[in-house]
Amino acid sequence: MGSITLSKVSKTFGEAKVIPSIDLEINDGEFVVFVGPSGCGKSTLLRLIAGLEDVTGGQIKIDGRDVTDAAPAERGLAMVFQSYALYPHMSVRKNIAFPLKMAKMEQSAIDKKVADAAHILNLTDYLERRPGQLSGGQRQRVAIGRAIVREPSAFLFDEPLSNLDAALRGTMRLEISDLHNQLKTTMVYVTHDQIEAMTMADKIVVLNRGNIEQVGSPLELYKSPRNLFVAGFIGSPKMNLLEGDYAKAKNGKTVGVRPEHIGLSKDSGLWKGRVSVAEHLGADTFLHLDVDGIGPITARAGGEFGASYGDTVYLTPDETKLHRFDDKGLAIRA
Repeated sequence: MGSITLSKVSKTFGEAKVIPSIDLEINDGEFVVFVGPSGCGKSTLLRLIAGLEDVTGGQIKIDGRDVTDAAPAERGLAMVFQSYALYPHMSVRKNIAFPLKMAKMEQSAIDKKVADAAHILNLTDYLERRPGQLSGGQRQRVAIGRAIVREPSAFLFDEPLSNLDAALRGTMRLEISDLHNQLKTTMVYVTHDQIEAMTMADKIVVLNRGNIEQVGSPLELYKSPRNLFVAGFIGSPKMNLLEGDYAKAKNGKTVGVRPEHIGLSKDSGLWKGRVSVAEHLGADTFLHLDVDGIGPITARAGGEFGASYGDTVYLTPDETKLHRFDDKGLAIRA
């Protein structure tokens, strides 16, 4: 079991309200991602759940048990940090076994748990190596293995991939997602990278200045953002947000259209634009255009769409995929 309930949880550092007040339900077995810009309070919220920070107000329950004032070791959670925090003089085997040694578990039980974790994480061939002999991704897997052997109610990940290069981050995203599918254990994952959030989460919690802007599945947030903040944060490239006469004509203060929902043509369309930057990525081409009467627009085309700096391109937004927002930045639902 690994359900986590936050009721009116708040955190204040001096005069600064980092977390004003949050209510959140994390169900057993879910992969939940906290996402938001730097300083939004996502890591602080994770540390409150872990017990590494004291709450200023509110209540935290794990599997229905009030752990608000419980020590970290009493919460049944395992945390994986951004830094691997491995012991450089110990082998991989001893690093993974360390929390079990501290718990004075019998050696035979330790050996089995370490072997099982190493098998799951493809570390069996590296058990006698030291951390300095491993790649960054392998070191991160050792840190995860050390958490697995504790058999926690939930895993807490604090930006675990931020120290890795882009290619390795992609690989580790797949490995952590696969691990979740194998273990069926609750995972709470913090990142500032919305691509990680979209590709890994069952449920995303979008945070801004310590407040929850929206909670939902990746597709729910993509298709139905609650407000301008979520609309601009979820999606890559970002949603185009338009004001002025076009927005007024659509009965909104602001109208949003995603780059992939804009049709492109060399011959005709609703808008006429001039290419300022063309990003050719192989399968996709991202065009940044200056559009007459509209302003800057980013559009997504197939990789074979030929366009370069200075070219004229015509654009037609998909009217069925527009997002409208009122003067308070809230979504207008049809």
